Amino acid sequence: MQHLKCATTVGILLTLSFAASSQTLAPAAESSASAPAATPAAPPAPPTALPTPAITGPLQGLPPAMFDAGPFGKIAVNGILDGEGMWTGHYVPGDNSTQAALSNGQVFIQKTDGWFQFYLQAGAYNISALGTPFLATDKTVSDLYGPIPVGFVKLQAAKNTSILIGALPTLIGAEYTFSFENMNVDRGLLWNQENAVNRGIQVNQTMGKFTASLSWNDGFYSNRYSWLTGSLTYVSGPHSLAFVGGGNAGQTTYQSYATPVQNNSSIYNVIYTYNKGSWIIQPYWQYTNVPTDPKIGVIKGASTNGAAILLSRAFKHGFSLPVRWEYIASSGSAADRSVNLMYGPGSAATSFTVTPTFQHGGFFARGDIAYVHASSVAPGYAFGQTGMEQAQSRAVAEFGFIFGNNIVGSEPKK
Repeated sequence: MQHLKCATTVGILLTLSFAASSQTLAPAAESSASAPAATPAAPPAPPTALPTPAITGPLQGLPPAMFDAGPFGKIAVNGILDGEGMWTGHYVPGDNSTQAALSNGQVFIQKTDGWFQFYLQAGAYNISALGTPFLATDKTVSDLYGPIPVGFVKLQAAKNTSILIGALPTLIGAEYTFSFENMNVDRGLLWNQENAVNRGIQVNQTMGKFTASLSWNDGFYSNRYSWLTGSLTYVSGPHSLAFVGGGNAGQTTYQSYATPVQNNSSIYNVIYTYNKGSWIIQPYWQYTNVPTDPKIGVIKGASTNGAAILLSRAFKHGFSLPVRWEYIASSGSAADRSVNLMYGPGSAATSFTVTPTFQHGGFFARGDIAYVHASSVAPGYAFGQTGMEQAQSRAVAEFGFIFGNNIVGSEPKK
């Protein structure tokens, strides 16, 4: 009987133990089944191209190659190498109907973090524009902005405040200085009235959807620091609207290839941009004025008034089609000895350019087909060997490579 009691007791204890363990395990299993699976870590954001140098499109810059520069920290590097061939009808004396040149052989080095930043753009470049003679690349570099056309120190004074000191891209106009930055290969008629690179100081301030910039500089690369330029840009989604103005607060007699009589002008722009999906649409208006000042040789001043529309439509497989239309007119006449700003005092001109473009990775190829028609021209100031032709056609082919993080080193052998 004693053995039976012990066996019964053990059986009861085992039963109670099993029941208790069952009740303990069940909620744990239920909890395990109901717990959500661990969320996988979000993949890192893909690298993007830097905002400098600015590129309107449809060409796309690449994310930079990065390297450790010791005390300077991480440095970003990009580059471009491309050439162009050109045919021009009704070319002027000293020019030729066909030309070929290195269009860009440049490297861009920049530091983009911390309070002390910098940007250096070095190399060779060609700056061809509609309605003007071709200038060889070596002479372009020597007669314009040198082998380091753009280079500045950037002081990030606060989150939304920065100060730039050096050779700066101009705030004026809708088209940039270097071919790869623009929709078309050649710059347009309105661009011919604008400055391109300024040496000076610029303050930038972002306030919500507004960005304001103010610069004191040397205007048309004159090395005379008497220009003030400013811009105010409002951005909302794919839309932006910019008001830009600038001018020479004094007057200078100095002139060179980089510093024409327009260095004594004032310039104003209103620029609207829509950039979304496959479309870029950019109409803009421009007004310039060179005032009368006999002391610097301007017997009677003159102005220009112009408008342009630039648009680009992207298609599949890297193809796109930019188009540009422009009209610009100048005031004055030869009779009143007005200063000549175009093809003679009081002349006007219209241009149309189409630029089929292809880009795949770092390779691109594109071509301009352009036509300029001038009116009210002065004898000797228009096109052709006599300067009396009123129309000029031009075809340009440009192809090359854009470099960045597509530079891949060879794998070490195992």
